[in-house]
Amino acid sequence: MNQTLRAPTRMDLALMTLTALIWATAFIAIRVAVPETGPIWLAAIRVGVGFLVLLPYAIWRGMVWPQGASQWGLVAGMALLNVVIPFVLIAWAGKSIGAGVLALLMGTGPFLALIGSHFMTDDDRLSIRKLLSVLLGFSGILVLVGPGIVSGVADGPLFAKLAAVGASVCYVIAGLLIRRIVMPPVRLACLALAMGTAALLPLALLIEGPLASGLSTRALGALIYLGVFPTGIAYILRFTMIRSIGYTRFSLSINLVPVFGVALGVIILGEPLSLSLILALTLVLAGLFVAHGGSRTPPVLPAGT
Repeated sequence: MNQTLRAPTRMDLALMTLTALIWATAFIAIRVAVPETGPIWLAAIRVGVGFLVLLPYAIWRGMVWPQGASQWGLVAGMALLNVVIPFVLIAWAGKSIGAGVLALLMGTGPFLALIGSHFMTDDDRLSIRKLLSVLLGFSGILVLVGPGIVSGVADGPLFAKLAAVGASVCYVIAGLLIRRIVMPPVRLACLALAMGTAALLPLALLIEGPLASGLSTRALGALIYLGVFPTGIAYILRFTMIRSIGYTRFSLSINLVPVFGVALGVIILGEPLSLSLILALTLVLAGLFVAHGGSRTPPVLPAGT
């Protein structure tokens, strides 16, 4: 049974922005750790750490298990589509296509969410306001990576680009499945990360072999950060908001991730602040503002009015 959706509040927008910021910091941590671990081991460790972070809370509150085979199937499918497959696809795609092309292809996620939610839900339908918010957000991504990157989409390995789009599709389907699962968000996230860990560990062993010993302090710190914040805490926020405001609106926060990623490069790495970054952030925030103003429940009028 789906939870009834509501229009996003200012607190929802703040949490969406916070989630995107946390996800953007993940790229810096990944750059630090992945040379020592490899992409699949990195995914396995960050998911495992996220699971261990949420496990004490789940035990303290009392673990809630899926009721029936259909709910177990939904949770397993969501874990596969929300954790295992997209992590591997994005890591693999990032080896052969540029960051700008990857950001642009991942920016198709809100469009896919808009279409998927329209056909697969009863209360998250397509509207002019939602379409405008998605267009504004995608325009921000386009400004950020540069219009010239569009021509670059035609170059490079086709399968890598399909992998990036495939990761977006996985996230959209997983987001729609979350609303059909009857479990508290934190314990759902804990169970999904447990399943993701169980799938990624043997996959890492099979593809990348045993994990290299003697990881540096910087790499270990980056792995712990990835597990606690971009995986554990961010997934709690993601699951909670999808169930309350719908995946279409929450997916708009995806557009903030590459914007924040470039902004962090300015702040942390001293890269120059560009006009395109300011314009991109303005467009993405405008999309969030438009989404915030829509889908309010109309007042119930007296009979005969």
